[in-house]
Amino acid sequence: MDDNLRDIVLGVLAAGITTSLGWFGRTCLWRRRLRRKQRFFGLPEHSECLLVVGRKAATGEGAVSRDDVFALLELSALIKDCGANAQVLSHENARQGFGERTEFCVGGPSSNRRTAAHLHSLLPGVRIDTTPEPGPDQASFTIGGERYRMERGSVEYVLLARLTAGEGSHPVFVFCGQRAVTNQAAARHLARHHVRLARRYGTDGDFCLLLKVVNSQAYGPDVVELVADVTQAATTAPSAPVPPPARRQHRARSRTEG
Repeated sequence: MDDNLRDIVLGVLAAGITTSLGWFGRTCLWRRRLRRKQRFFGLPEHSECLLVVGRKAATGEGAVSRDDVFALLELSALIKDCGANAQVLSHENARQGFGERTEFCVGGPSSNRRTAAHLHSLLPGVRIDTTPEPGPDQASFTIGGERYRMERGSVEYVLLARLTAGEGSHPVFVFCGQRAVTNQAAARHLARHHVRLARRYGTDGDFCLLLKVVNSQAYGPDVVELVADVTQAATTAPSAPVPPPARRQHRARSRTEG
């Protein structure tokens, strides 16, 4: 074998080894990221999860808001990437505990009573005005003594929470917004930033974030700002007001003159 042929063979072998090592490294990195993503969402391969959606306000039974459907599509893509399977349920049919399977709960307490149950059990520090009459406080959030009012189409708020409780270690993800478009915004925020969230809170950590959707009438669900991490305030039940001290009843004493 002459020198030129030997150099060609060695070059081909070196290129093959380099390509194989690069492919192996990328595969290991991809698998590592996938496993981290699966742990964060509680979705190992071939596992089952729930997508619980509420009804559209002021409509008949079974009607789902278009923006909530878009939120389900955002979440379905995440579930598919993890190699898991999803079951879509109406909030009226989701009558089971939490923790055994990962759950994605979409909608506020007025349209989704499953969300109302999660707020009561897992986020006792959150108060939401559910009165149907229009007014400045309609759909407003009260968290830690702060009130967040909605300005329809301009400034709207949504809670994005990851919570673990009950049997098992699978989380519940809550997307609780003042309007359906904010639910989609929270789902898209989770899809875009789950890696950063897992890095900050850990793959098993709980959190509750208050997000603000800016000018949804022009930008839809795309412009989202983080207002605050309200985990501590949202997961802590407000202390009961201390009753005022009882007043002592003084009886007039008659003086005996003598």
